[in-house]
Amino acid sequence: MDVLSYFRKLHARSARSGDEREVLRRSRRRRLRSLLRVRSVAGQVFLLQLAVVGIMVVAALGALVFQARRQGVEAARSEVLAAGEAFANSPGIVKALDGPNPTAVLQPLAQKAEKRSNLDNLVVATTSGIRLTHRDPHLIGKHYVGPYKEAVHGKAFTHIVVDPLGLSVYAAVPVFRPDGSVAGIVTPEITVKNVNKAVERQLPVLFGGAAGALVLAGSGSALVSARLRRQTRGLDPIEMTRMYEHHDAVLHAVREGVLIIAGDGRLLLANDEARRLLDLPADAERRHVNDLGLAPDIAGLLASGRTATDEVHLAEDRLLAVNVRPVGNGGQAGSVATLRDTTELRSVTSRAEVARARLRLLYDAGVRIGTTLDVVRTTEELAEVAVPRFADFVTVELQDSVLRGEEPDGPSTETRRTAVRGIRDDQPLFPVGELIRFVPANPIAAGLAAGRAMLEPDLAASEGWRAQDPERSRRILEYGIHSLVSVPLQARGIVLGTADFWRSENQPFDEDDLSFAEELAARAAVCIDNARRYTREHTMAVTLQRSLLPRELPEQSAVEVAYRYLPAQAGVGGDWFDVIPLPGARVALVVGDVVGHGLHAAATMGRLRTATHNFSALDLSPGELLGHLDELVARIDQEQAAEGNGAAITGATCLYAIYDPVSGRCVVARAGHLGPALVHLDGTVTFPDIPVSPPLGLSTSLPIESAELHLPVGTRLVLFTDGLVESRDRDLDTGLELLREALAHRDHTPEQTCQTVIDALLPARPGDDIALLVARTRMLDPEQVAEWDVTGGATAVAPLRSACARRLETWGLDQAAFTTELIVSELVTNAIRYGAAPVRLRLLHDRNTLLCEVSDGSSTSPHLRRAATTDEGGRGLFLIAQFARCWGTRYTDHGKVIWAEQSLRDGAAEPGHAMGDDLLGQWDDKAL
Repeated sequence: MDVLSYFRKLHARSARSGDEREVLRRSRRRRLRSLLRVRSVAGQVFLLQLAVVGIMVVAALGALVFQARRQGVEAARSEVLAAGEAFANSPGIVKALDGPNPTAVLQPLAQKAEKRSNLDNLVVATTSGIRLTHRDPHLIGKHYVGPYKEAVHGKAFTHIVVDPLGLSVYAAVPVFRPDGSVAGIVTPEITVKNVNKAVERQLPVLFGGAAGALVLAGSGSALVSARLRRQTRGLDPIEMTRMYEHHDAVLHAVREGVLIIAGDGRLLLANDEARRLLDLPADAERRHVNDLGLAPDIAGLLASGRTATDEVHLAEDRLLAVNVRPVGNGGQAGSVATLRDTTELRSVTSRAEVARARLRLLYDAGVRIGTTLDVVRTTEELAEVAVPRFADFVTVELQDSVLRGEEPDGPSTETRRTAVRGIRDDQPLFPVGELIRFVPANPIAAGLAAGRAMLEPDLAASEGWRAQDPERSRRILEYGIHSLVSVPLQARGIVLGTADFWRSENQPFDEDDLSFAEELAARAAVCIDNARRYTREHTMAVTLQRSLLPRELPEQSAVEVAYRYLPAQAGVGGDWFDVIPLPGARVALVVGDVVGHGLHAAATMGRLRTATHNFSALDLSPGELLGHLDELVARIDQEQAAEGNGAAITGATCLYAIYDPVSGRCVVARAGHLGPALVHLDGTVTFPDIPVSPPLGLSTSLPIESAELHLPVGTRLVLFTDGLVESRDRDLDTGLELLREALAHRDHTPEQTCQTVIDALLPARPGDDIALLVARTRMLDPEQVAEWDVTGGATAVAPLRSACARRLETWGLDQAAFTTELIVSELVTNAIRYGAAPVRLRLLHDRNTLLCEVSDGSSTSPHLRRAATTDEGGRGLFLIAQFARCWGTRYTDHGKVIWAEQSLRDGAAEPGHAMGDDLLGQWDDKAL
């Protein structure tokens, strides 16, 4: 059927009578009543949805039952295990189990615990399985039924059984004695409640949802059936009549030309707009398109029948946009063409394209400018965005104060070029880094002074611009650069520099270009100012952080140390490390990390490092020192909360180790920090198990545990922060394994170890600070240590002085003999008089110091005081304080140690006449 016959048939159908319309309406009502029949599409869809809903209801019901049962069992497991642990660790349980009549003590406690904890039963049994408590008194003393051997070996577990009461869960928890042995077993039991009640509560919701789904399914089926009928060709006659009664009016009313062309190229139909646009003759219909006097290209397009979309063709003085679509089978039946007059739209479109391109450029500028917080890089991004889409060349100059992160005092004609970008690299403009002093006549200088953009459409005619550098200006003009737009970079009313846009190949800049350049520069100026402010803050933070970290490591004999500290690229953090010499040739190694970044984290790190030094001076154990730091961080958080500061530190981590080179003993404690790594003499690497406590500020005053390690000479102790082993692209386990591989070199020095670790683990862009401290252990020569047991009371003092004098003579320290004998005499006498046995004396000769230590079994600490003129004693510590460089008290697990350190440099250990006069000055003539 051709297109003309199709339209004639449509006209014939439009002549149906009113009786036929009524018949159609009745037929439609019958079809609506049959929509949900089984044979209809809607009915079949409805049955399918009904089956799906039923399956989903059954599956949901099964899932509810399974979930309720599982949750009940898991809750029961947790409850019995917690109850067992609580009862097993309650005071007096071990004593009762080891007592003569444990049942008499434990049965009331078990019954009380059952009532308070909602337990069905609480059994306490011996390690051999004999019950000591039970809800049924007749079963007390009988053998325990069920597995319990694992609990006897110290392992708690839970077990599920099904007994007459239903599904039950019980746990077996060992009761440990203080020495770690198992004294008995605690077995609580709970019956899991029936899950049907939980399921029944969900059934109304489940069935209600299913009913709603069925209602929606039925409605959806009806709508689908109706839509299918609308999309078929079997339209009702009345609808066809209404559709085609007005097609002629619509066809001729549209503002687009419409042509219907047969497959042989004959024009079948043309509306009024098409006749006007193509100037068709009155008898154009049924004639071939080549005979209508059309332009050859338009006639060829219409006769070909090929598909065309918005092809622009010239028809006399009009520009027509032509669309052609074939219709019928394979395009043989004909085609439909539409025409639009785009003559006036062409100029508007051209301007719109320019506006669209500039909007796109502004959008790209917002995305690409300011990706970093680097001032110079931001200016380079501005130049990269503008070339070549807006300008052929772009240069950017900033004031030197902006580059340093400072705020400029005001507009300045002296700027430094920071970015140059162009379509070619051989341009004669000033290079990057050049300090440019613009002459007042230069339009760039005028723009900087006035704070507004300047346009120079013809540089050859600009005498002020050429006066800046006549020779360079000549070469720029010969190069082909002909116009300039200079825009001051302003943010918050402050001129930071200028952006200059140059053209050589495109048409000169105009006023529209000037407005666009101002908008582009304004966006870039905000990013540059943000980078400047960040540079200032970052410089301040880095300066503060560097000033708070150790600049050089102190001299000490205990370890050979090397370190690395690398701040994060995004901003300074709160990582720190320290090496602190302690009395007795010992040394403290510290690594810590404050949560957060910025000035606040750096300042808090400084406070913690200072506090660590102060607490170390008190010679505290690692656990006690971290406990004091924990209280300090908690007070810092409270201060921040009281001030309403949202940047409050919520915690910090720290690892503190004390190494003694005399015994090779190292005591380590950590609060939320990663444990150390040990590199043994054979190159193997281990991570010792150090008890971990919560981070500082979060331990709620709980005691912090420590561990003791014995390190042979040459062992490398490696302390580090989490930034070394953990990053966005690497988890902790992977980082620790990489660290193990990097440390596995037996002959590396600490310095070589640091470099190897950094090379292997440093991320490309560190997101967190990295602190690494490597210490290789040393031990004092036994010849540098002398020890004596003090026995025999006060009569032992004289022989000890003689023994000390002989040892000092062996060490070549005869000049220190008098002072040392005096210190030994006073310390030993005080220990005998006020301390407790055993009393020991130790001399240590380390480098240029001589240390005298007297230990006893008392924890009473002496204190320095100035004796009255009538006192017979009380001047011993005063004398020690005068002769020794420093002295102090160190507490041990079995008492205390009083030590006094003398300096052996430049004869400092030998008292002079002035010291004697000072001592005699403590007594007046009357007292003597």
